[in-house]
Amino acid sequence: MLDVRKIRLILELRELGISNSEVLSAIEKVPREKFINDSFRNQAYENIALPIENNQTISQPYVVARMTELLDVKKNHKVLEIGTGSGYQCAVLSLLARRVYTIERIKNLHESSNIIFEKLKFTNIVSKYDDGNLGWAEQIPFDRIIFTAASKKINNEIFSHVKNDGIIVCPIEKNNKQTLVKYKKQKNQIITEEYDDVLFVPNLQGVV
Repeated sequence: MLDVRKIRLILELRELGISNSEVLSAIEKVPREKFINDSFRNQAYENIALPIENNQTISQPYVVARMTELLDVKKNHKVLEIGTGSGYQCAVLSLLARRVYTIERIKNLHESSNIIFEKLKFTNIVSKYDDGNLGWAEQIPFDRIIFTAASKKINNEIFSHVKNDGIIVCPIEKNNKQTLVKYKKQKNQIITEEYDDVLFVPNLQGVV
C-alpha cells in the first residue's frame, strides 16, 4: 500500500511541474514515514506538511522537491542546509550531493534527526547543533545553501559563504507572505529570482 501511495505522490509532483528526474528519484527513495511521528505515518505520502516536535513541521513534499530543484544540486557539490528539522529535506539532498552539512538550533530535533540518518545509513551527512544564521565557518565555501525556515532577509555574510556560480534558496517573508527566492552568485554579484508562495515556520536566532 505504501508503494502505491508513493507512486501516486510522484505522479502528483510531476503534474505540479517538478520535472527534474533526479529530484523525483530522490523523493521516491527517501522513506518519508521514518521522519514523521507514528500518529501521522499513514499520511506520509500525502502532499501536505505535517507537525513534528517543538511546533515545527516536516515540509510538504512539493515544497521539498521545488526547493531542491531550484537548488540545482550536482553530485560533486558540498551543500549547507540551515534548519535540519525532521531531517527529511537533508536526506533528499544527500542523495544528490557529495556531502551535506546541516545545522539545527533545536537540540532534540538535532538529536532525533541524527538517529534517523544513522538508522537509514546516510553517511554523507554532517550535522551540528548551533544557530545556522551564522553559517558553518569551518566548511566555507559551499556550492549550495538552503534555508528551511522563513527569513525577513539573509545575513549578508552568508553570501560570502557560497562560491561563485553558487546558489542559495530561502523562503523570504515580506508584505505578510512568504516567497521562495533563489539567489545566484555570478562574478561576486547576486542575481535574485522569486518563485512560489510558501508557508514555513519563522527562522529564529540562537539555540534552544
